Amino acid sequence: MYVERASRLPGAVVWSRTIEASTAGPVHPVLPDGCMDLLWNEGRLLVAGPDTRAYVPGTAPAHWAGIRFGPGTAPTYLGVPAHELRDRRVDLTDLWPAATVRRLTARVSTAPDPATALEETALERAADVPPPDPLLRHLVAALDTGHPVAATADELGLGARQLHRRSLAAFGYGPKTLARVLRLQRALALARAGVPFAETAARSGYADQAHLARDVKELAGIPLRQLLGRAGQAGSGAGLCAGLSGAKRSTPLPSGSCTTAYRWPQKASHGLSSP
Repeated sequence: MYVERASRLPGAVVWSRTIEASTAGPVHPVLPDGCMDLLWNEGRLLVAGPDTRAYVPGTAPAHWAGIRFGPGTAPTYLGVPAHELRDRRVDLTDLWPAATVRRLTARVSTAPDPATALEETALERAADVPPPDPLLRHLVAALDTGHPVAATADELGLGARQLHRRSLAAFGYGPKTLARVLRLQRALALARAGVPFAETAARSGYADQAHLARDVKELAGIPLRQLLGRAGQAGSGAGLCAGLSGAKRSTPLPSGSCTTAYRWPQKASHGLSSP
């Protein structure tokens, strides 16, 4: 079972996922969403970095909890540039002092609700560090509406190289990749709502339906119809990924492709095997 809620930390989502041996089912990919997660898994704290491709989680029985930070905010709280964690899952001890991680692990592991304990940890961390760069909020908002990268850079008063450097540190990749990830999210939200593929492509900023199909295959690793779990109706939006409110799956998975929480100011996620 997978559940999520908006966090008290602006831009974040708190989630948990339990995989029972008796209910294990098909594995659905976790798609790029511009976010990073702080994770707990039965006595272990990890960080999931920003993805540039689909991640397929494991299916072993386990309980996971996490807090998904809004795009561009996690590096401020974790103290590490996002590009160093791109397409990686690492132990928190690789980033923070071992003694600190042991204390936090014990706290989260003994809490009645590990997800809430993770949220408290994130809130305490946020109180001790400067807030995320507000420019990032404007960058995400602009690109999420399909605004061109070059025009966005001009409006933010940044040169192309400067914007690229800041994007690498904040998101793990450049602004063009971020724009592509956000465009994919827009398209999947429309398709999930039942918008026909051709209209979805046009409204999301793709050249045509074929362009949408190629992008989905490259980022998700599987064709669009398969990703949506469709039986053949091109206009049907039923069955997109798992883990979103209302989605019914035998093995619900959190997935950035199944949430609109990344949309600023607020923005699931990863059932992981060993990094």
